[in-house]
Amino acid sequence: MKAPILVTGATGFLGRTLCPYLVERGYRLRAFARPSSDVDFLRELGVEIALGDVRDALSIQAAAEGCRAIVHAAGRFRFWGQRDTFFNINREGTRNTLEAAHQAGVKRFVHVSTVAVIGAPREDVIIDETYPPTPWDAYQKSKLEAEQLALQYHQAYRVPVIVLRPGAFYGPGSHYAFNRLFFGDPLNGLPVQVHGGQHINFPVYIEDVAQGIDLALQRGRPGEIYNISGPSISHQEANQIIDRLLGYHIRRVDVPAWAMLTLARAMTWLSQYTRREPYYPLNLALYVFYDWNVSSEKARRELGFDPTPFETGARETLAWYKAQNVQPNNWLTRLIKAIAWRKL
Repeated sequence: MKAPILVTGATGFLGRTLCPYLVERGYRLRAFARPSSDVDFLRELGVEIALGDVRDALSIQAAAEGCRAIVHAAGRFRFWGQRDTFFNINREGTRNTLEAAHQAGVKRFVHVSTVAVIGAPREDVIIDETYPPTPWDAYQKSKLEAEQLALQYHQAYRVPVIVLRPGAFYGPGSHYAFNRLFFGDPLNGLPVQVHGGQHINFPVYIEDVAQGIDLALQRGRPGEIYNISGPSISHQEANQIIDRLLGYHIRRVDVPAWAMLTLARAMTWLSQYTRREPYYPLNLALYVFYDWNVSSEKARRELGFDPTPFETGARETLAWYKAQNVQPNNWLTRLIKAIAWRKL
C-alpha cells in the first residue's frame, strides 16, 4: 500500500471538494484538521485524520510523518482582517509545513497560492506566471511571502515544491467572494454591478482547482509556478450566463464607483469598532475595479489542465444555491437602491 498524501486545509471550501476528488481517483489521504473542525465527511470517505494546526510546528510534523506528498491548501482568505492573523497562518503556517515536509522527505509538495499575489493588475496586460507581483493588502502579501518561502525550500533543501496560483474560487460550498457577488447577492435581491459590468474577472471552478492539484502531483515540475484558472470573463458576460441559466433576467443596479467606494470606506472604518468584516470591505475593490486577464496556458501545456466552461460551473453553483433556499435580504437591497437612486 502506498504511503498517504497529507492534505492541509482539508475541511475548507477547497478541501471539501479536493478530498473526495482525490479519493475517487485512488489516492490514500491523511487530512490535517483543527480539533474544532467537522471531519465527519472525511471519515465517511475513509480518510485518515490528523488533528492539529499549521501554526503548531509539532502537530504538523507529526501529521507529515510517513507521507509521500503534501498538498498545502490551508490558509486564511478574507477581504478584511488583522495583519498578524494572515501572516501567522499563511506565511508561518507554510513555514511549519515546509519544515515538516523537509523532515519527512516527501516526493511532492503542492503549495496552493493565489493569482491575487500580483496585486493590482496593469491595464491590457496578460497575467501569466512571469508577471511581477506587487501585492497590496495583508492577505496578498502573506500569500506571496508564503510561496517565496516554498520556492526557497526547494532551492535550499530540494523540497520538491510545485506552486499553484488559482483564480477566484466559485462553485458549490461557499457563500463568500465570487460566489456571493455573482450568485448569492443577485439571488438575495442585491444585484449590484459597477462600470456596466465591463471589468474582467478570473473565476476558477472549485473542482478545477482539485484537478490542478491532481495534475501537479503527477506531472508538476518542482520549482515551477502554474496559474490554475478558467478563461477570464467580464462581469457582464458572467451575469448574462447566470440569467440564461436561471431562465429570467435579473435587473442589476449599476452603482457609481464613487458611491461603492464611499460605502466601502465607511463600512471598513466602522469595522474597527464592530470587529466584524464589513459587507463591502475596501479591499474588495481590488478585485471589482480592475481587469484580471489571467492565462493558464502553461498549466494547459505542461499539466494537461482543462478548465470547466463557466456555464457548466455556474449551473452546478446555482443548483447548490437553490438547495440552500436563498431568501431576499431586503435591508441591503433598500440601502444600495437608496445610494444609486439616480441610476434606477
